[in-house]
Amino acid sequence: MPHATTRDDVRIYFEEAGQGTPIIFLHEFAADYSNWEPQMRYFSRGHRCITYSARGYTPSDVPDGEVYTYKHFYTDALAVLDHLGIERAHLVGLSMGAYSSLQIGLNAPQRALSMTLAGVGSGSELENLDAWRKQCRANAEQFETLGSAEVAKVTREAPSRIPFLVKDPRGHADFYAALARHDAKGSANTMRGFQGGRPSIYTLTEAIRSVATPALVICGDEDDPCIGASLFLKKHLPAAGLAMFPKSGHVLNLEEPALFNESVERFVTLVEAGRWPARDPRSMAAH
Repeated sequence: MPHATTRDDVRIYFEEAGQGTPIIFLHEFAADYSNWEPQMRYFSRGHRCITYSARGYTPSDVPDGEVYTYKHFYTDALAVLDHLGIERAHLVGLSMGAYSSLQIGLNAPQRALSMTLAGVGSGSELENLDAWRKQCRANAEQFETLGSAEVAKVTREAPSRIPFLVKDPRGHADFYAALARHDAKGSANTMRGFQGGRPSIYTLTEAIRSVATPALVICGDEDDPCIGASLFLKKHLPAAGLAMFPKSGHVLNLEEPALFNESVERFVTLVEAGRWPARDPRSMAAH
C-alpha cells in the first residue's frame, strides 16, 4: 500500500492519478480518501491528483495518544506532498479538510498554489465555542462507547446532511454505510483533538488578512453553521471568491458533484492563467 510517513512516524495512505499540476484533496470528518472519487476521476484528466486518508482513518495509521491536533492534520498533508516530491499544489478541502487547507495557507503559503475551502468554519462562532467543544467531547465518547455504526445512525439526519438525503438517497446511504466502518478510536480522537481543539477562524482575522493565496470559498445555502464563516473568509481573505450552492448542505462534492467540479475547475484554470487576483480596492464600498 502506498503511504507517506509523517514527522511523528504515522503512516498516511494515499492514492494518486493523472499527470500535470498537482491537486491534493483533503477530506472531512465523516469521510476518508475514497469520498473524493468523483473528483479524482474528473480532475485527473488534466492534473496530477492525490487523495489520502488522514491519521485516524484507515488504511492510514490510527495512533494512540494526543496526536490529533489541527497542527498534526495540516502537516500530514504536507508530509504526503513531501513524500511525492511535490513543492506546490492546489489544495481542495471540505470541512475539516478545508480548515487544514486554510492552515497551510496561514503557515506554509509557499506550498499552496490555491485553496478551495468548501463547507468551512462550523463550530467557529465565538459565542457558542464552549458549547461546541463540549459537544465534540460528548461525540468522542459516543464513538468510544457505541461504535461507529451506531454513531452513523444518529448523525445521518443531522440538519446539514438532510439536503444530501433529499436529493440523493442512494448516495447518502452509501456515505453513511462508509462512516459506519470508520475506526471508532480514530474518530473519537479526531473529534476530541481536532474538532474540539482547533482555534475558531474568527480568532485568526489578522493572520487571514495576510494570506495572498488565491482562494475559492464554497458553501451550501442550507449548511447553516458554515454560512457566516464563509462570508467572513470572503471578506478577509484578500484573493477569495465565494460560491454559494443553492439548496445544498455540507457534503458538497458528493451532493453536487457536477457543480462542484465545474466551479473548482474554473477557479483552478483562472489561477493557473494568473487571472485570480486579490480584490480590487475600487470594488469595496466606502465605510
